[in-house]
Amino acid sequence: MDYVMLVGVGCLTGVTTVLFGFGGGFVAVPVVVAADASLGGDAMRVATATSALVMVVNAGFATAVTPRRVLSALRGSGLLLALLAAGAAAGAFATRLAPDGLARWAFVAYVLLTIADLLLRPGFLRTYAGGEVPGGAESDDAESGHASSRGVESGGAASRGAPRPLPAAVGAPIGAVAAFLGVGGSVMTVPAMRRAGHPMRVATSLANPLTLAIALPATAVSLASAAVPTATVARVHLVGLLDVGAAAALLAGALPVIAVLRRRPPLIPDRAHAWAYIGLLALVAPAMLFLA
Repeated sequence: MDYVMLVGVGCLTGVTTVLFGFGGGFVAVPVVVAADASLGGDAMRVATATSALVMVVNAGFATAVTPRRVLSALRGSGLLLALLAAGAAAGAFATRLAPDGLARWAFVAYVLLTIADLLLRPGFLRTYAGGEVPGGAESDDAESGHASSRGVESGGAASRGAPRPLPAAVGAPIGAVAAFLGVGGSVMTVPAMRRAGHPMRVATSLANPLTLAIALPATAVSLASAAVPTATVARVHLVGLLDVGAAAALLAGALPVIAVLRRRPPLIPDRAHAWAYIGLLALVAPAMLFLA
């Protein structure tokens, strides 16, 4: 296993955690599959489990350093968080029972369908009527998850009103799919929050606590699982289904990057931020196809 490569990829997961709400899943899963290819059909199970652990730490740290005014948009979302966790536990358990290769091809299919949805269905690439937030800097009202009724002064465009909360009913399916694929949930929650009226900066920030609700039970299920039988032959050290060496290397790269970017967040125009989100998904899908 190339630990230097994993640390480098960990730096990338730190960037994606802050800018896109991806706690590591979409980036970490293909990399761990490649690093643990000697496990054969079990590599995807180990990758999704290891990804969940990485997301627990990355998303937890990112949430801890997110301004309270941003997190206040999740007030009253206790039922949503509980259903995310319940769905995640079911999805993580299903990963143990799934046939070899199913999760990998489902991962690829889901990424491709998501890209198509973001491009073809309205609401993701633009949340403000008449234009994006100039300079990528939302007002304090927008950053707290409450769109200003005055609109964007320099752009002259009125916002679409106060953002709507995510319905609790989506929690269980999002949690189940996210844990089964090892993606953390941000690929579903960020588009949903965009369509509910949040700018990208807020949607990606709120994705981290939602990811944490998914990754915690998924990691617990993975820790309680029996190690895969091919691990001894392949000389991969596992704790349950977790490759702790790969997780440690990924986190060693990610955490310093999260700390720096949360302190000095880059100012990205809202529409460019949304396109970059789609671009990242477009890079991940071919990587997983190549591994498959």
